[in-house]
Amino acid sequence: MAGQQLASDVVAHMMKNDFFSQWMGVEVIDIRAGYSKIKMVIRKEMVNGFGIIHGGIPFSLADSAFAFACNNRNNLSVALDVTITFTKAVHVGDELIAEAEEIHDGRSTGVYLIHVRNQYNDQVALFKGTCFRTGKALIGGTSSL
Repeated sequence: MAGQQLASDVVAHMMKNDFFSQWMGVEVIDIRAGYSKIKMVIRKEMVNGFGIIHGGIPFSLADSAFAFACNNRNNLSVALDVTITFTKAVHVGDELIAEAEEIHDGRSTGVYLIHVRNQYNDQVALFKGTCFRTGKALIGGTSSL
């Protein structure tokens, strides 16, 4: 299976079974090996008691982008370490776009930077994630190690 098709198929499989990303309303914009770009719109049930988005929402969006980017070569990968910095408040109706870019593709680990931006292209969060690669395939029975 070609790399681009494999990446798309893996993410489609993940989305089918990712009920949390579905609840958030995540839409996949672009997928390629080691990369993902997704978006969502903020709803009122995602706001905290201060009237701004709960920090778990941009974290979760970035985490989904991270998961799609580090798994799309069909090598089951899990988070080993993640950090996030919130840089701008987010409100109901805002559209968030998370773009995950691979900065290290090792045999057993990968490192990714995920920029979360709003509809005005303002960065609202910066997420860094390190994954551990298990060597197990998500689809089709064999990993592309």
